[in-house]
Amino acid sequence: MGSGSKRTGFRPGWQVQCRRSASKAAGIDAVQKKKHNSSMNYLGVAGAGRREWLMIGVLAAVQFVHILDFVLVMPLGPQLMRAFGASAREFGWIVSSYTFAAAVSGLIAAFFLDRFDRRNVLITLLAGFTLGTALCAAAPSYATLVAARVFAGAFGGVLAAVVFAIVADQIPAARRGTAMGVVMSGFSVATVLGLPFGLGLANRFSWHAPFVMLAALGTGVLLLARGALPPMRGHIVARRPHSPLVEMRSVLQRPTHLRALALTVVMMFAGFSVIPFISPFLVGNVGVREADLVYIYLVGGAFTLFTGPLTGRLADRIGTLRVFAGAALISVLPILVLTHLPPVRLAIALGVSTVFMVFVSARMVVATTMITNSVEPRQRGSFMAVNSSVQQMAAGLASASAGLLISDAGGGRLQGYSGVGMLAAVTTLAAVLVARRLRPAETGIDAPVLRAPPRLGEVAP
Repeated sequence: MGSGSKRTGFRPGWQVQCRRSASKAAGIDAVQKKKHNSSMNYLGVAGAGRREWLMIGVLAAVQFVHILDFVLVMPLGPQLMRAFGASAREFGWIVSSYTFAAAVSGLIAAFFLDRFDRRNVLITLLAGFTLGTALCAAAPSYATLVAARVFAGAFGGVLAAVVFAIVADQIPAARRGTAMGVVMSGFSVATVLGLPFGLGLANRFSWHAPFVMLAALGTGVLLLARGALPPMRGHIVARRPHSPLVEMRSVLQRPTHLRALALTVVMMFAGFSVIPFISPFLVGNVGVREADLVYIYLVGGAFTLFTGPLTGRLADRIGTLRVFAGAALISVLPILVLTHLPPVRLAIALGVSTVFMVFVSARMVVATTMITNSVEPRQRGSFMAVNSSVQQMAAGLASASAGLLISDAGGGRLQGYSGVGMLAAVTTLAAVLVARRLRPAETGIDAPVLRAPPRLGEVAP
């Protein structure tokens, strides 16, 4: 045979061998990809609706408990200030101690969060938070209450980061805004159901009673999470050649991540400079009775219970940036009106505070969706822990800064709250500018969805 025959006799065998190797490699890749996808999104196709709603329900319950613990302290402000003889500035530290502790623990957790099963992390944090809430219920003095708030914040502050990471991991981007709106409606449920009941317990017994209720609720949600949530290990990279410090440096060096953190900071100053002092201001300056504070949170929470998920769905349909910019710009008006409100009837105060809650909640739902979308799954847990740390630190600084601007005017009145409103309005406008530069990790763009995405719980065609 000639050289041509030898070549033709050799090359087919070589090609067959390469094709077999390629097919084998492709098969292995397909199996690994199938395992990864099934782990990253356990919802699958079969039973997606039921499982998806079960997971979202559990996560919303976790949000409800730890948010109720945080927001309940603020309307308890008048009672806590009387019980401990605390000034407005000292009450601000009761709020800020939680957020500062959460900031430190979030920063520590960021080094290790993506190395563990998200379910186990969630359960551990929820158990510690529940214990911290029980310690708050037993606190006999101002100092021990602040210490208990530090303990609760060290665990509770990271809970939101894990919850949002799970949502981003498990829910497809096309309906992630809707899912985020449902999970964040835990805040609305907390204000509609939890706050009135908690304030009722405080008015009937003492400020200790709401924390006893929260500890019992936390125990129930803990048992629910243990029984309902499956293992979540798909985000774990099998082989991590770098140390946690190197990986954290990688997370913080990405420009998109830095923009997301910047958005978190300005959002906290745009909200938590105003929110902690709403109750003392309405009681001392506007003339709302302490007993009527229940209606402020009940009506506002009831509206946000519906507008939160609707905002998420609207963001899925027309784009997160458009919805965020619209909600943020509109929110400037109720911020300024609320912080400049003179003595008025309860109905007017109720209307202003409700509009404030609706648009502040709406912009937060969309901002959280944008932030989680900007991070790749393999770094999402670590980044969200860092983001939680930055969020809590910024919220604490916002609350403390507002406390410096506000002074006691005598007779329970606060002076300087209007200046706090101006600060919140300016930082809201800054948030819109920062959000314009934030891009999702998946596509690098934030384009409107051309086709209406399937509803939460439905299977995409």
